[in-house]
Amino acid sequence: MKLSWIDVRTVGSAKDAIVQEAIHAGVEGVLSDDLADLENLPPTVRKILFPQGKPLPEEFGAADIVVVDPRKHGEPAELAGRHPEVEFGRFTEIVDAETLEDACRSGRTEKWSLLLFRDPTKIPLEIVIAAAARAQGSLITVAQDVEEAEIIFGVLELGSDGVLMAPARVGDATALKRAAETDVPDVRLVELEVTATAHVGMGERACVDTATYFGEDEGILVGSTSKGMILCVSETHPLPYMPTRPFRVNAGAIHSYTLGAGERTNYLSELTAGSKVTAVDIHGRTRLVTVGRVKIESRPLLSIDAVAPDGRTANLILQDDWHVRVLGPGGAVLNSTELKPGDKVLGYLPEEDRHVGYPIAEFCREQ
Repeated sequence: MKLSWIDVRTVGSAKDAIVQEAIHAGVEGVLSDDLADLENLPPTVRKILFPQGKPLPEEFGAADIVVVDPRKHGEPAELAGRHPEVEFGRFTEIVDAETLEDACRSGRTEKWSLLLFRDPTKIPLEIVIAAAARAQGSLITVAQDVEEAEIIFGVLELGSDGVLMAPARVGDATALKRAAETDVPDVRLVELEVTATAHVGMGERACVDTATYFGEDEGILVGSTSKGMILCVSETHPLPYMPTRPFRVNAGAIHSYTLGAGERTNYLSELTAGSKVTAVDIHGRTRLVTVGRVKIESRPLLSIDAVAPDGRTANLILQDDWHVRVLGPGGAVLNSTELKPGDKVLGYLPEEDRHVGYPIAEFCREQ
């Protein structure tokens, strides 16, 4: 789990509102140079004292973590020996090769390393993450805004363990927490039995081109309703007459749903460059991938109806062509135009209904 910390030292008159929002959003830490800011925080929030440019207080009050600048406050290990009631972290400002090495050393040895990179490049952070890859401590990197936080969480795929950000306004703490939630819940796939296929004429279908390679047993879930989807395979498997495009899923008609970020559904027609979709493999394991573009063209369409053992149904309308494929049990790659009643495909049958893409417990009938 990625950690989201907010810095309230410079937020001004909105401090109380921002702190309350952060608590409600589930932010893991609040950092201040004033112990009074930490006194009334709930036990669910880490209380971080960072007296940057100030002497250490004689007592640390409610603080759980004290971040120190060794040049002014002394070494964290020495301080921890004198104050076992709190945890200590090291602050490093990275401006050159020497301070970069200090940051790498901190990442390897300290329980908490608070890192401030002065240059906009993320190469120094990559180096620190690599240097500390086998260490037990946590790297917390300062971000200027939520957009930078999203980048920091993804550096070297591993990302920083956490981000510290000073919210500019109410709403930023919630956005930071959302950016920290990089994992996508896995889904429970079921075997669906095809009950009917039909040629339904012309329409617009969407190819979803992503900025990543798919695995051979991986694709995206697509369905005509939000409560029944079929796993459409990526173009990672060889085809006659054309090269493989392992970043693409020939997904379905533009009205179709797919899973995006935050367990929200999106219409294929809504996806644009930069959108997020959920890639799913045959075991239900998921990851978020970035859309590079969506290619929408008029094509003949094929409708596939399928049913689960419990009677729930799914429908998928996709391009009516032999090279458009879905996944079956065990990762079998099935040409859609050859599907017939009795064949098995992999699908996903969410329990919740949807409102503007979000799961919600209400009555909703789709047909």
